[in-house]
Amino acid sequence: MPPDLPDLSEGSYEAALYAAMQARDPATGRHCNRVVALSVALARACDVPESDLPIVAVAARLHDVGKIGTPDRVLHSPGRLNKEDWEIMKAHAEVGAGIIMQTAMPQRERIALAVRHHHEHFDGSGYPQGMAGHAIPLHARIISLADSYDALGDARPYHPARTHVQIMSILQQESGSKCDPDLLRVFEGMIRDSALRVP
Repeated sequence: MPPDLPDLSEGSYEAALYAAMQARDPATGRHCNRVVALSVALARACDVPESDLPIVAVAARLHDVGKIGTPDRVLHSPGRLNKEDWEIMKAHAEVGAGIIMQTAMPQRERIALAVRHHHEHFDGSGYPQGMAGHAIPLHARIISLADSYDALGDARPYHPARTHVQIMSILQQESGSKCDPDLLRVFEGMIRDSALRVP
């Protein structure tokens, strides 16, 4: 968590959910921490109000919390998922939002909204609702881009870690389809000289 934002303090709902997620899958926990830093940096570059930055940070930290309920055979699959298992995996966005809504954490509605929609695509091809363009909540679009950047830069069972140049090439190809082209332009400027940039 960036030092000038509220941390997920011991005893908080956020800390408890994050601890559960990290216990379920440490790699997902590490990924979510990196997505927090990228999301907050991008939100700042987009001039998101300071009062919204903790919402972005908590939603980014918990964007994959729904994977707590994903079966091992799906969550830890060594290869591409078949159609049935992919539908199970896709449910994590709505499951995560539902988990957050069962807490009394501050701003839970706005946090859950970002978590629910972080896999929507700009062209409407994403999930769970097939939202498109600026109908997708801004916080969700920010987290989606940060999530993609970090996932592409991390070695996964089904792909090697990519370099920054390779990642940006992929994101450019996805501009207007998966990701918001205006956000991507801001992200390019933000990440160019950032300590968050992958090698």
